[in-house]
Amino acid sequence: MESVVSELEGTLLKDPDSFSYFMLVAFEASGLIRFALLLLVWPVVHLLDMIGMADAGLKLTIFVAVAGVRESEIESVARAVLPKFYMDDINMEAWRVFSSYEKRVVVTKSPRVMVERFVKEHLRADEVLGSELVVNRFGFATGFIREDFNSICDRVAIFIKDQQPALGLGSRASRPSFLSLCKEQCHPPFITNLKHDHQLIRLLPVIFHDGRLVKRPTPLTALFILLWIPLGILLAIVRLTLTLILPMWAIPYTTRLFGGKVIVKGKPPLPASGSNSGVLFVCTHRTLMDPVVLSMILGRKVPAVTYSISRLSEILSPIPTVRLTRIRHVDAENIKRELAQGDLVVCPEGTTCREPFLLRFSALFAELTDQIVPVAMNYRVGFFHATTARGSKALDPIFFLMNPRPVYEVTFLNQLPAEATCSAGKSAHDVANYVQRILAATLGFECTNFTRKDKYRVLAGNDGTVSYTSCVDRIKMVVRAFKPFVH
Repeated sequence: MESVVSELEGTLLKDPDSFSYFMLVAFEASGLIRFALLLLVWPVVHLLDMIGMADAGLKLTIFVAVAGVRESEIESVARAVLPKFYMDDINMEAWRVFSSYEKRVVVTKSPRVMVERFVKEHLRADEVLGSELVVNRFGFATGFIREDFNSICDRVAIFIKDQQPALGLGSRASRPSFLSLCKEQCHPPFITNLKHDHQLIRLLPVIFHDGRLVKRPTPLTALFILLWIPLGILLAIVRLTLTLILPMWAIPYTTRLFGGKVIVKGKPPLPASGSNSGVLFVCTHRTLMDPVVLSMILGRKVPAVTYSISRLSEILSPIPTVRLTRIRHVDAENIKRELAQGDLVVCPEGTTCREPFLLRFSALFAELTDQIVPVAMNYRVGFFHATTARGSKALDPIFFLMNPRPVYEVTFLNQLPAEATCSAGKSAHDVANYVQRILAATLGFECTNFTRKDKYRVLAGNDGTVSYTSCVDRIKMVVRAFKPFVH
């Protein structure tokens, strides 16, 4: 079995500097104060790097980023936040070489707890050799590491034993001495037309991720974020106040005035007249603001079905909300009652997804009405995500409104014809899958069979009953989720 040993930073990842990933850990695991403190330390770290003391600079970075932070919090960030940013920085040429070998080992100077989840589950590595954080008996990181960085080479030698790796991947700028243990050495640029190409495997995509920051906080980006936050809070308060006091038809005009933008495609349906049932708007679920934006476009307050939003969000909502119980027959009655009074908005995914994927649609909506209007919704923000699984959901609208130029794209599709609904003999699941497919095609997204429970298994490690900690189980879950639907 031929093996490959690769450096992570600067090889499998394009950026050799891991400082921005420690900024993410500081922000998501500890908060804004530690985030700002670590940024203040960056000039010292940079100076140490310039005078040839990069290891000392990295130790200082680790200390400031994690000292006093619970190990469980670091693991949570490594599971839910970091993989997305690591994936965005992947060097695909290096990945193709790395993935063409049967046994794959990654070497990193970052704490193993930060990178292991991503490297094993997304890069399909067999082993990760990195620095180990010292954790006290109360479960808090001390900020120190157990061994010197130079000992990593010795650990590689112990791990490979008598099986000399066929190839070592490392950047020329670094000093990965483990390369001397390999039969061959390879530096960028990497050549991918190798004899092992038939063994090339697919990167496991990052579908679910958490955290508030949209961009990887390099020192310059982090500075912009810190300078913007006071202005962003003020802007969010103004935007929110105007949304609450102005009539729906006037909100789009003030939205443009304060930097927001709503792009509308398709023709919104007119309010139903002479009908004993309202229209059910079936939307993709990107943020908590989806129904509010839809009401803004329609110029009237359309009630929205909700599952688990906070009481504060319900109080601040400019539109009526209908809280569901996840008890099927009870929810069906509630939805029927609302539809009898007029139009209604529902997001059958049941939870938000940031990436270009649609989760499995609940079929309940298809059983309750034939007047279904699919609405494809998407959004773009610059600094802060407006969704969270680990943080306070009550702050989701605030973070959305804190962005300098939030953009919503809304596409109205035609109402489903009668032959595509349950009244024509279609099953509710067929109708739900059909609506999911046409919405995905409109947005250029991909359909999956993932559900809300799958999202929380990935981001929180469990759904209350089952813990998804196995790489093999998660790979199987992804394969199962992308299987074509049965029509």
